[in-house]
Amino acid sequence: MIHIGREALRCLLARRGITFQRTKAWKESPDPERNAKLDRIEEVLDRFPDRVFAFDEFGPLGIRPTAGSGWAGQGRPDRLPATYHRTHGVRYFHGCYSVGDDTLWGINRRKEGAVNTLAALKSIRAARPDGAPIYVIMDNLSAHKGTDIRRWAKKHKVGLCFTPTYASWANPIEAHFGPLRQFTIANSNYPNHTVQTQALHAYLRWRNANARHRDVLAAERKERARIRSEKGIRWGGRARSLAA
Repeated sequence: MIHIGREALRCLLARRGITFQRTKAWKESPDPERNAKLDRIEEVLDRFPDRVFAFDEFGPLGIRPTAGSGWAGQGRPDRLPATYHRTHGVRYFHGCYSVGDDTLWGINRRKEGAVNTLAALKSIRAARPDGAPIYVIMDNLSAHKGTDIRRWAKKHKVGLCFTPTYASWANPIEAHFGPLRQFTIANSNYPNHTVQTQALHAYLRWRNANARHRDVLAAERKERARIRSEKGIRWGGRARSLAA
C-alpha cells in the first residue's frame, strides 16, 4: 500500500489541472427566441455603442442593518444592531446606464410597474435629445413590454432589445449593480429611505465623475466574474463536452 500526504496529493492533482471547487448551479434559457435576442443585443453593442442604453430595477431595498466590511481598529469591528420589525416598506432603484458614456443614473420608486418603466425610458430618450434612434436593453419583465411602452418606443425611435428568459447577464447594467450594492448598501444602517436614497445618489454622482477609479473598476470586475459564472453555453459559459 502506498501512503501519500494531503499536500502531495493536492500538488499531484493540480499538475493534472484538478482543484477542489464549489459546485455552481445555472439555468439554461428555455426562451425559444434566445439566440435571436442575444444576436440582436450583440449587434447593437457592436454597431451602435454610443446609442445603446440599458435599464433594469435593483431591489427590493429595505431599511435594515446590512453587514459589510471596512477599516476598523484591530479586534474592534463595527457592530450593527439586529432588526425584527421592518415598517419602512421597500423601494426599487430604477437604473439607467449609457454604454457609450459609461454613465449610470436612476431613481428610487415604491414599486415596479409600467408607469415607472416608461418614466425611465423617457429619461433615457432625453439623454440623447438629437432624435437619433437609440436602443435600450432590458429584461422580459411584463412591466417592460406593455402596449403603451411599445407604442411610445416606436414613436420616439427607441428600439427595445429584450434579454432571453434566465439571461439577465446579457444586460450591461448588471455589472454596475454590484458596485452600487458594495458602496451604498453593504455595511450600512440607514434610518429611513430618504437617507438611503441620498446616499445612493451621492454614490452615483461620485461614480460618474470617477468612472475609472480603481475601486470602481475592481468592483465591476468582481461583479462581471460573478455574472460570467451564471452564463450557460452562450457568451463564455459552460464548456462543451469533448468527444470521446
